[in-house]
Formats: sequence, structure tokens, C-alpha cells
Amino acid sequence: MATTKSPSPQMELNPRGIPKAPFVLTFQANVEDYVGTNSVEPIIKTFQETSAKYRYMELNLQQRRKALLAKIPDIEQTLSVVKFLQARREPKPAASDEKDETGSMNSDDIDALLDGDDEEAEEGAEQKPLKTLFELNDTLFAEATVQETGEVGLWLGANTMLLYPLAEAAELLEEKLSSAKKSLKEAVEDLEWIREQVTVMEVNFARVHNWDVKRRREQKKHESVMGHKDEDEDK
Repeated sequence: MATTKSPSPQMELNPRGIPKAPFVLTFQANVEDYVGTNSVEPIIKTFQETSAKYRYMELNLQQRRKALLAKIPDIEQTLSVVKFLQARREPKPAASDEKDETGSMNSDDIDALLDGDDEEAEEGAEQKPLKTLFELNDTLFAEATVQETGEVGLWLGANTMLLYPLAEAAELLEEKLSSAKKSLKEAVEDLEWIREQVTVMEVNFARVHNWDVKRRREQKKHESVMGHKDEDEDK
């Protein structure tokens, strides 16, 4: 009668698909069940290969985290500049033209009329080009006058820059910033997960190795006892 092999249990994965390392208990029966009657060398080799894969993933995640930690401040700085340009183009609220209940103008309205010339001067000042400094070298800056057109150029990578309206640029940068922060959080979580699995594999290696040493000692002891018995029977 043919026997059907029960399906192996499904491997546990973290949300990004990194597998969980197998865990070998300290009980001798558990180690024997895991190793079986075969030599421990293939098992130890498998542990070493799995540990190497985890360490390779750990190295990649460390580089990714480092890149994100450098990228997020750049996005935040660029977003703050875009919002600053947006704020310069937003008109200030107009002065109130409301009158009091008697129909006459209140003191605030009179002051507003008297200060009309000052407001026009301020509006004229706001229309002046924006002066700023841009970096030529690590310690060298030059003054520049920015003609505001309501658009801003954003680097997309691969030596490519596109012009976006300020509103679209701010929306795009906010999406990029949110995505980068999410990726950084996931990278940190995966690093913690991988480090835990590397520790488990090191513990597994030590337990199987110690179990194998103990088993070899017991086998030698048993062979020695059997040899003494054979010698006694011959006498």
C-alpha cells in the first residue's frame, strides 16, 4: 500500500518575504530528530550557507538604510524651499472694508486708508526678485537673483531635470518623502529581523556541534567498553 507523505509546514516569512530561521531546541531528542541518522556535516554546511545569505541581506539593507538617511533630509530641504516659494506668491488678505452699525467707518478703516501708500510700497517690495546664494564649491558661494515664474526644477535622477508648477512639485515631494520614510522604517524592521535570524542560526550551529561532540564521545566510550568485554571473554 502506497503511503502519502504529509506536506511540510509552510515557512514563516516577515512582511517583506524574509524567511524565519529554523530553531533547534536544546533537548537531545529534538536534535536527533532534526539531524537524523546522517552525518552532521551537511546540516552544519546548510546552517553556514543560510547564515551567509542572511548576512548578505543584512549588508544590502544597511546600505539601503544609509542611502535613505541621506536622502530624506535632502527631500525635506527641497520641500521647504518649494513651500517658501509658494508662500511668497500667495496674496495677503485684503483689508476689511466693513463699517460699524451706524454706517460710518471705524478707526481701523481710517487707518487703513491713511496707510494705503505704505501697503502699495510693501506690495511693490514683494514683487522684487528673490536674492539668494548658491553653492559653487564646498566653501565658495555666489549671489544670484531668482526670477520667480511659478515653476521649479526637480532632479529626477540620471541627469534629468523637469519643471513642475509649485503645487505639483510640493505634492510630488511630499509623496517621495512619505515613501522614503516608509522604506526607512521597513529597512530598520528587516534589519532587526535578520539579526535575530543570524543569532538563531549561530545558536543552532553551536547546539548541533555540541550534540555531535557528545555523541562521538559516547560512541568512543561504548566502543571502549565493548572492547574490554571482548578481551575478558577471550581470557
